[in-house]
Amino acid sequence: MFRHLSTNTMLALKKWAYVFCWALLLPMVPVSAMAGRDSGSQNLWAWAILGIFFVAIPILDFLIGKDPVNPDEKEQVPGLSEDKSYRLIPLAMATAWIGLLFYAGYVFTHTPYAWYGSLGWIISIGMLGGVIAINLGHELIHKDPKVENWTGGLLLASVTYAGFKVEHIRGHHIHVSTPEDASSSQYNQDLYDFLPKAFCRNFLNAWKLEAAYLSRKGKKAVSIHNELIWWYGISALFALTFGLLWGWQGVLFFVGQSLFAALALEIVNYIEHYGLHRRQLDNGRYERVTPAHSWNSNYLLTNLILFQLQRHSDHHAYAKRRYQVLRHYDESPQLPAGYTAMMLLAMVPPLWKKVMNPKVERYYQGEMDQLFRDVQRVNNIS
Repeated sequence: MFRHLSTNTMLALKKWAYVFCWALLLPMVPVSAMAGRDSGSQNLWAWAILGIFFVAIPILDFLIGKDPVNPDEKEQVPGLSEDKSYRLIPLAMATAWIGLLFYAGYVFTHTPYAWYGSLGWIISIGMLGGVIAINLGHELIHKDPKVENWTGGLLLASVTYAGFKVEHIRGHHIHVSTPEDASSSQYNQDLYDFLPKAFCRNFLNAWKLEAAYLSRKGKKAVSIHNELIWWYGISALFALTFGLLWGWQGVLFFVGQSLFAALALEIVNYIEHYGLHRRQLDNGRYERVTPAHSWNSNYLLTNLILFQLQRHSDHHAYAKRRYQVLRHYDESPQLPAGYTAMMLLAMVPPLWKKVMNPKVERYYQGEMDQLFRDVQRVNNIS
């Protein structure tokens, strides 16, 4: 749709499209709440946000098409990287999320939902938390300035997933696409085998990594220096505040939306590296991470909504790059759709394997023996 535009024009449009997309999506929370209340169909409207994410967005993704531009490394990337407005957008979105979370808790506790309406509202807000709190948190925890890094931690604390701040940086980015990484799904592994292992291993590994980090600095794991204690403490304060405001229902809402936000993250993790592996070298080490070790998706709409998370190949090869300068690589393995559609596909393992296994096999033609060795090593680790 945008192939006729120049690179400069397209980049200028994208700058404000990040804000525009969320200016359309965020109001769906109060709109669905008020429309349900006024019409008496609140139990159906509680699911409206999920309908947008998993029906409307995949359709629009294919209609709008792919992002046709990469920023030029010499002419455009330096200016884009230093443009402070790109830094303010995630911080503003973080503020909006905290306010929206409390508003959603109020709606949950003051709307006469049936059980399925309550479930729909919790899942809807949890999915939104996965997209805003965890996705934006992911962008910010990679940054060195404290205001960004700590805001990322606060976003993750708002969905009780602070371990991601430690494990993702010190674990996943080091071991990605190897059997040692619980966030990298293996060839022929289905989602429902992956999820419990990812939840357990990543949570425990975060504490191990933080303890090892503090030990190297001569500090105790159980101390005020352990950032996980602080972040999980903030999560507890969120839960306490929701409880003081709205009783046990407030706590139920906070814990429930946290669960589904974390679930959304781990489903995306399953998609991002499925079946991909780093070759093991003669010295026993793995080859360095390149754009070949993450699935890429260049659909414009979902990339705007997810702050270009789907240009995941570039992110893993160059983790410090900011979202606005992430590049698309044609030579990277390509997903057939955006993340929202791929999440639905992953939930049906036979269909997922029918679509994705041939793609993995074509990508690694002649090297399938390494894939099966990796699967065996993962089984031994688990």
